[in-house]
Parts: sequence; structure tokens; C-alpha cells
Amino acid sequence: MKQLSALFIAFALLSGCKKKEEKPNVETPEPVSDFVVAFGSCNMPQEPNPFWDDVLAEAPDVWIWGGDIVYADTDDVDRLRAIYALQDSVADYAKLKAAVPIIGTWDDHDFGLNDGGADFSIKKESQQVFMDFMGVPEDSERRTREGVYASHEYENPKGKIKVLVLDTRYFRTDLIKDEDPNRRYQANFDENATVLGEAQWEWLQNELSSSDADFNLIMSSIQFLSAEHGFETWGNFPKEVEKLEQIIAQSKAKGVIILSGDRHISEFSKTEVEGLEYPLIDFTSSGLTHSYFSFDGEPNQFRVGEVVSDKSYGIIDFNFEKKEVVFKMMGDNGVVLQELKQNY
Repeated sequence: MKQLSALFIAFALLSGCKKKEEKPNVETPEPVSDFVVAFGSCNMPQEPNPFWDDVLAEAPDVWIWGGDIVYADTDDVDRLRAIYALQDSVADYAKLKAAVPIIGTWDDHDFGLNDGGADFSIKKESQQVFMDFMGVPEDSERRTREGVYASHEYENPKGKIKVLVLDTRYFRTDLIKDEDPNRRYQANFDENATVLGEAQWEWLQNELSSSDADFNLIMSSIQFLSAEHGFETWGNFPKEVEKLEQIIAQSKAKGVIILSGDRHISEFSKTEVEGLEYPLIDFTSSGLTHSYFSFDGEPNQFRVGEVVSDKSYGIIDFNFEKKEVVFKMMGDNGVVLQELKQNY
């Protein structure tokens, strides 16, 4: 019986091998992206960050900081500078910095004041420390202009990407506390209330209207579309939300995408905007070293898919010929936690 069983097993193995030879299983390789953007937010250099080697392995064309690069929460300029220096001392981040262009914006904790805005006492000094960290040249006009907003363009033989980095801190009107204990802030409908301030609004409108890029990314530190949770969001200033949507639609800029951070969760939000030929997507990626691990749900009428409350970073793959974008929430060791595809 043992001999018979052995013969049967050998025959089965040989048959399996023969079948493989007749019908080889050849996988079609995934198309290579024409341009790769990596971004993330909410990062404590004092905490372990498992992602820098993974980000570098993705071979991004640019890394975009989405704010809260460090958690300083201080009006002591020397302390602020020392905490930024701590981030620069992280070995794997230094490798990324040596290989990939680094751009980005700040949010409240690296600005220096939790939920802070235009009234922060050392915002001018904080801006210069931020510029130092980002390697902005001493003779750059950004050094003399109020706010850290900036425009960056990247071009290769297949197409062009434009990144518009916003400053949602320097000019922002004070938030209004909500009496509801389940919400932190309420909407401000005052005509003079602002997120970006007059000069930055004019700059943004000009940058979008004059853009010839195939895709235009707007980096906002706070969420744009998700507005029901009661924390910081553009939704606390509904008239500013309307204004940005109108400017995007009227500009006729191609492939406008909003990126955001702040929330310690990652999610995709998507809506149709009147006059815009494609859906507007807000990709929130947060956080890099800590996350809202106890998240148990919150409303967002624009959400696509599920909230990811694990630590993560964002990857965006662009295909210029197909006008296709793949948005990916990434975990450790290159694991894709969630994905969204959109054609433009």
C-alpha cells in the first residue's frame, strides 16, 4: 500500500509540473508611474517612525510635508529650532532628504500654538525657523513675504505637476468655540472671516488660473471636504469653502487635487463641484508616528471607502497619458491599506 501511495503522489506531482509547462502563469507587470508624490503629516521625531525607508523605496519624485512636522507647541524660538533639528537628526529621514526634494507646509503644532491662527505672538519668528528647516535660500522672496505658502513645479518628458502649498495658519481668523460638548468648534459665517488672508487668496487664484500643468495639487494642512466632526476644518469657514471651490472651477486648471493632514486618521473625500469637469478629491493622510487608534466613527458625507486609523503615509501615482491617478494609503513595509483610482 505504501508503494502504491508513493507512486500515486509521484504521478500527481509530475502531472502538475506538466500542466504548468503547458500553461505558464505569467503575471502582467504593473505599469510604472510617470510621477510619484509621497506625503504625510503628524510626526514626532522623538517617536519611532517606521516609514522613512518605505517612502524611499517608493522612489517618489517629491515628498510633501502636510503639517505638524514636529510637535513644538511653544513660543520659545530656540526650543522650536531645537525640535526641528531633532527631526533633521533622524537617520532615515536624512537619507530621504538627500535623495528626494522636500517641500511642504506647517500646521498648528509646528506653527507653535495648538489650533493657532493669525494672533499667534511669534508667527513671524516661527516662519523663519520653518524656512530654515525647509532649506529656503536666504535671498528668497518667501523670506520677506508673510506666510509659508509656495508654488512648486515638476516636469518630465511626459507631463507637468504643480504643487501649491497653502498656509492655513498665519492669516486664519480665530475659531469659534461650540457649546455642544461633542464638538470643539462651530461654523463662522462672518463675511470677513478668513482661512488664507487676502494676499494668499490673490496668489492662489493667479497660480491656478495661469497653470499649464497636467495636475495641480493643493496642500492644505487641515481637511477641506470633511466638515462635520467639529474639529479644525475649512468647514468652520463655509464662505471660504465656497470661495475655493469657485476659484478652482473658474480657473479651468486641470486635475486639481487637495491633500490634507492634521486629523491622525486617513481618508478619501470626494464631491462634485459646479463648473468642474471632474470630481474634487481631498486625500487626508495622517499620522506618521501616532494615530487616532481609538477612532470609533464620525460623519463625513463626502467619504469614499473607510477611515484608516492606523499610522500611515500617502502615495499618489500619476499616469499622464491615461490622465489617471491612483491614491494609496500606505502602511509599514509597503502595505497598501486602501486605494482609490480617478481619471481626469
